[in-house]
Amino acid sequence: MAAPQSKYDDYDFPTTAPEAQPGHPGHTTPEQDAKVQQLRSELEQLGYTERLDTLTLLRFLRARKFDVAAAKTMFVECEKWRKDFGTDELARTFEYNEKAQVFQYYPQYYHKTDKDGRPVYIEKLGKIDLNAMYKITTGERMLQNLVTEYEKLADPRLPACSRKAGKLLETCCTIMDLKGVGITSVPSVYGYVKQASVISQNYYPERLGKLYLINAPWGFSSVFSVVKGFLDPVTVNKIHVLGSNYKKELLAQVPAENLPTEFGGSCSCAGGCELSDMGPWQEAEWAKDPKWAAPKEVTKTEEAAVEKEIEAQADQPTA
Repeated sequence: MAAPQSKYDDYDFPTTAPEAQPGHPGHTTPEQDAKVQQLRSELEQLGYTERLDTLTLLRFLRARKFDVAAAKTMFVECEKWRKDFGTDELARTFEYNEKAQVFQYYPQYYHKTDKDGRPVYIEKLGKIDLNAMYKITTGERMLQNLVTEYEKLADPRLPACSRKAGKLLETCCTIMDLKGVGITSVPSVYGYVKQASVISQNYYPERLGKLYLINAPWGFSSVFSVVKGFLDPVTVNKIHVLGSNYKKELLAQVPAENLPTEFGGSCSCAGGCELSDMGPWQEAEWAKDPKWAAPKEVTKTEEAAVEKEIEAQADQPTA
């Protein structure tokens, strides 16, 4: 059963999840629908007026096992972070002019789609050289770029993919290439990776569809089998640890024509796949301008507050 629509549910793409998983759009119970409404009502009482649509609230509720109080805390902390980080403005104004140089040491990019229609996100962790990168950019700008890309994932990437696939897509297929990663390289990148992970888990919940760790070094699988014990079973089922013989399994999920040649696919974009940003979000038939690009509408409450301030200033005695 789908949750009742609200005034916030202004979608121009399919909104039913393709698989009948509990708590996912189009497959919710009356109890889950009631929790969406309860969470929205409590957030409205706190003064929130943005990101209260059903899809967003369901993601926060799933991330907290439909515990309304925990989801509310998560949402409030996320909104505080967005304000402090300047997220809304970043999406509109941030320009990562040094991207091509940075990618020599840390390629991280979206590229086409997997067989389910989801955006494919690729990172090559083995090439990270933070010392070299910090001569080109800063850790702060790297995180700003990461956040900007997350915002672009939410809109326009996922909506475009949903339109093309004819079904709701809310997650990514992530490929992390561990080739070249050694124990000695871990400490230097740990700080950045930890910050990036916190942003991902706390502020962009429920965005991971599948994760392929390829070229996993010897012994990695043993370490991961221990780590699995601390992870949610739902998360564990999304993660695939593969060694150097990863191509067959990866190609079972990502069409060869969408996978860069270096990973066993047949795609070779002009200028390089890493910088092409190819996908449905670049195709006129499916792409639409992201909503965050439009001038922000001023609400009646905000208008009234501005008018009240102007009146107050007008009543002030002149010098």
